[in-house]
Amino acid sequence: MSEKVIVIYSGGMDSFTVLHKAIEDGKTPLALSFNYGQRHKKELDYAAKVCTELNVPHKIVDISAINSLIGGSALTDDIDVPEGHYEEPSMKQTVVPNRNMILLSMAVGYAVSEQASKVYYGAHSGDHAIYPDCRPEFVEKMNDVCAIANYEAIEIVTPYLKVSKTAILTDGLRMRLDYSKTWTCYNGREKACGECGACQERLEAFRDNGQTDPLPYE
Repeated sequence: MSEKVIVIYSGGMDSFTVLHKAIEDGKTPLALSFNYGQRHKKELDYAAKVCTELNVPHKIVDISAINSLIGGSALTDDIDVPEGHYEEPSMKQTVVPNRNMILLSMAVGYAVSEQASKVYYGAHSGDHAIYPDCRPEFVEKMNDVCAIANYEAIEIVTPYLKVSKTAILTDGLRMRLDYSKTWTCYNGREKACGECGACQERLEAFRDNGQTDPLPYE
């Protein structure tokens, strides 16, 4: 039996690629998604459908109660989603306080209970400017903690930590992945808005790869 790993799977294009990367690496993934009170649940619907198609065990855990503690983000509160590129200071409004530390902690606990050895998540270099919990120093320190937090050492794996979303898409296209099965937009409307930072970075990745995004846009 192949090595069992936990993949934090949001349903977006980064975690979608990470999930398939784990499969390509010969791992047996268990997908873990979180409802943390985000603005919409559309990504989670996409995640559930992909896991059903791949026959990957999938848990969606409702932790939305934590919003009484960690509000103040445009992704969780009644705050307008900023438009513009990820690099712009306005995108700091989309930071959810301590999100990845919370999600990784639960994923590590799940890994221990399932006798999995690793937790995969989709941090990448495009997130470094805005999201502290996607930076290499954060991953390094989390790995140190997760090596000693339980009797079993769990490794945090970030296959795309030092590359851009463009490079993630390049690798996914190499794996012949269908990105119509992912959702990235911060708004949960019928079509992607094309204006928020998540959409702009996604569209830029497709342009850089000489491809057209299969998702419909407003």
